[in-house]
Amino acid sequence: MKITYKTQGTCSSHIEVDVEDGIVRDVNFWGGCNGNLQGISRLVKGMKVEDVLHKLEGVRCGNRPTSCPDQLCKALREAAE
Repeated sequence: MKITYKTQGTCSSHIEVDVEDGIVRDVNFWGGCNGNLQGISRLVKGMKVEDVLHKLEGVRCGNRPTSCPDQLCKALREAAE
């Protein structure tokens, strides 16, 4: 399932995520820190959604209560619904 998730509280504005059979097939961030987000996208591609959630959920960016990796987890949870 491919969805576009509108992020909240981050420099990126949207995340496009494609999940198939519980595996992350592709991730694209719109905006944000380009190099870091490309790295995150490449690292999670091919991973089980549950493993991504375990590693990245709750990561914070500075004083913000969320981060791009945390927002990715929210997008993955929405894609699973």
